[in-house]
Amino acid sequence: MQASVKPSSRPDVFTVVLTGGIASGKTAVSDRFSRLGVPVIDTDRIAHEVVEPGQPTLQQIAAAFGADYLDDAGRLERRKMRQTIFENPAAKTRLEAILHPVIAASALSLVTAVTFPYCLLVIPLYTESARWKWIDRVLVVDVAESIQIERVMARDGISREEAEAILAAQAERKARLALADDVIDNSGEPEDLDQQVNDLHHKYLALAGSRP
Repeated sequence: MQASVKPSSRPDVFTVVLTGGIASGKTAVSDRFSRLGVPVIDTDRIAHEVVEPGQPTLQQIAAAFGADYLDDAGRLERRKMRQTIFENPAAKTRLEAILHPVIAASALSLVTAVTFPYCLLVIPLYTESARWKWIDRVLVVDVAESIQIERVMARDGISREEAEAILAAQAERKARLALADDVIDNSGEPEDLDQQVNDLHHKYLALAGSRP
């Protein structure tokens, strides 16, 4: 996700990007940070909000792709759009050019309003995007690809071939890890996340307090 908003200085709040591959457990991790009082800003949620009926972004998408990408209620035909961008890289680029500046501006506005010492900014496809210029740290939730495949199959009720195709369309695991400042291993049981999140929470509080 390309962040086109480049403020002259970083927001005052220390900002940690949370990312990871599909079915890696990003929500399980972000939920634990949230329970510790950390503000969590999810760019997927923003992406859904900006294409609600009546939003200018949805009108731009309809103009670029055609009115048949809207249903009878004027909502985005998400399944059809997902299929289009999965099969057509040029269409994916066209959609990103519409969505990403709007999402980035909204995310920056929400981060700027945070009063907690730090916040978590969830960007699932951070590795596939241009870098966001104003973030402070990158946290990657990591699992082996074999675990991702099994989890996607169980979660979505799809075949192994379909799950492998989804993973193949994302950045490779090593590319995500190359960008990481911190890594959470989510290959074990859910309760194994608790200590890792608590340790990072204290680390981020300290880093936020020493941020110039």
